[in-house]
Amino acid sequence: MLRLGCLPLLVMLPFPALAQTTPAPAAVTEDNGEIVVLGTGLPLPPGTPAYGSTTIDRTRLTGEASDRVENVLKDVAGFQQFRRSDSRSANPSAQGVTLRALGGNASSRALVLLDGVPLADPFFGYIPFTAISGDRLSGVRITRGGGSGPFGAGAVAGTVELVSATRADLPHYSGSAFYGSDDAMSLEGAISPDIGGGYATLSGRFERGDGFFTTPVDQRVPATVRARYRDWSTGLRAVAPVDAQTELQFRGLMFGDSRTLRFKGADSTSEGQDASVRLIHRGDWQVDALAYVQGRNFSNKVISSTSSRLTLDQRNTPSTGIGGKIELRPPVGPNHVLRIGVDARLAEGKLYEDAYGAVTIRRNAGGRTSTTGLFVEDDWTIGRLVLTAGVRGDRWTITDGFQRERNAAGVVTLNRNYADRDGIEATGRAGALFRANDTVALRVAGYTGFRLPTLNELYRPFVVFPVTTQANPNLGLEKLRGFEGGVDLTPARGVKVGVTAFYNRLNDAIANVTISTISNNSRERQNVDAVVAKGVEFTAEIKRGPFSFDGSYAFSDSVVRESNVLANLDGKIPAQSPRHVGSATLGWTPRANWLLSGTVRYVGKQYEDDLQKYVMPDALTFDAVARIGLNHHVAIIVRGENLFDETVITRNQGDQSGSIDLGTPRTLWVGFRFN
Repeated sequence: MLRLGCLPLLVMLPFPALAQTTPAPAAVTEDNGEIVVLGTGLPLPPGTPAYGSTTIDRTRLTGEASDRVENVLKDVAGFQQFRRSDSRSANPSAQGVTLRALGGNASSRALVLLDGVPLADPFFGYIPFTAISGDRLSGVRITRGGGSGPFGAGAVAGTVELVSATRADLPHYSGSAFYGSDDAMSLEGAISPDIGGGYATLSGRFERGDGFFTTPVDQRVPATVRARYRDWSTGLRAVAPVDAQTELQFRGLMFGDSRTLRFKGADSTSEGQDASVRLIHRGDWQVDALAYVQGRNFSNKVISSTSSRLTLDQRNTPSTGIGGKIELRPPVGPNHVLRIGVDARLAEGKLYEDAYGAVTIRRNAGGRTSTTGLFVEDDWTIGRLVLTAGVRGDRWTITDGFQRERNAAGVVTLNRNYADRDGIEATGRAGALFRANDTVALRVAGYTGFRLPTLNELYRPFVVFPVTTQANPNLGLEKLRGFEGGVDLTPARGVKVGVTAFYNRLNDAIANVTISTISNNSRERQNVDAVVAKGVEFTAEIKRGPFSFDGSYAFSDSVVRESNVLANLDGKIPAQSPRHVGSATLGWTPRANWLLSGTVRYVGKQYEDDLQKYVMPDALTFDAVARIGLNHHVAIIVRGENLFDETVITRNQGDQSGSIDLGTPRTLWVGFRFN
């Protein structure tokens, strides 16, 4: 893919573990003798490691064979999207994120943040991964396990914190260009000048490709085509110091994404316009104040594989997200970090779609959801022991829900207004971290969390041939209860090993439930009693001279618990939930601007559906990257995805026509990068 640099969804949280790997910043301010990097947030509290987390640094984000952030996140075993496809060949609305095999229905059960701003689409809950570039990130922190804490509601499966690059990471000029298989190309570029005492970054990205056939040869029909894609994004980020202790951070982003999936005319588009402003004050009373607005839209056309005709035109799905957060840290002594704050998020959206057949049906549906929360959290350091605990209360609402249908003559055939709902939800988390010595650290944590159903789950039916899934305006909240314990070892310099055992129970989990008694082609979103996930996770990191190794493995024993009308689901594995997931990356950097790395990823078998009728086999893939520096500023890069051309099934509906989808085959890239 051609690449000229980067993209700015950019404002940064403090990542001490990541900052150690970056050069000294070009713009800093001194506060009581401490060096503060412009563009960051407030420091991480000392109790953060008690909840267990994994960090991905900038080097890895910019060294991925596919050059896609969602694939880098798979380095953390347990991270998964609804399907195994990445953002080149998946329907955008299926790009929800979850962790720990808690099951999926395309909405995000993990809270994905960019510098504190939730990234999920206000209507669907998916993450717009094509608008995110590793080149403009400093690092990522993934915390598996629930507990909203000061992050906001929605973190029932965990939290993914994307951290924007600072002045220390950004060259004044950067760019890259790549050409790949299937006539694919990617261009990216950025300029990052110093302005006064701060800096700004203007960046853009464009990519396209003819794509590959996602349908196996024996299931192709005359309407079958390659999964073509074309997307772009442009953004601006600016950081301006107000005084020695205060700064303003601004971010703006625009993006567009077009894809063709499986059949000629089966086109989907998504677009967005985001803006946020953040105030950071590092005085005795520390302040983190954030406000943001998001405008999004989505369209999707469904083509019949038998008639090759348009059967459903989801032509317009405008949505808006508005929110903000204020966090205060009062001076309460050197052994405590007290956080008090309030946050809020409002999501509203509508869908407009036309269904074709013997009769044309025009549908219009939508509504609003909101959460407003108050949180208090304290970290108390007692020698080698750190205790952390927090509570929050949220008022949630689901309002203005409606559904309208008209026939071909314009006559109203369905007119429903759904009752407004609201409530108060209390959640909390607590943990302890004990550093026994310089080698061993023990941790334990417990947490609760909740997630509102998305507008998509409540009001939008969808079709992925041959299955139709109905929405459900009566869905209730998902509520998580969980605990975990682990040990982190540093037996030698540059060597880190972590082990975590966990138990999570997601009550009232929203699932796509088969409701047809005749076939398996009719489903509806429903709350099941619970999804129970327990298991163990291993991580390992080794850095010795020019060599590095990062490995992760997760075993998740996940089952559905149901005793009522859906008792036939009891004991079954949730859809899209593999028991075994692993990843390992070995890298060698013999000199500056050189790199040779290989990544192996394994995902165990998983079921397509709630009844465990359709199986997607396990898959083992191998990627590689070679970067040859011509000098300190220019490098030639060769990348290879799925080098052994493993068949990766991403969707399986049995032997019906066009019912199996495939993931990325062997794909090669060559290009250059400069800064």
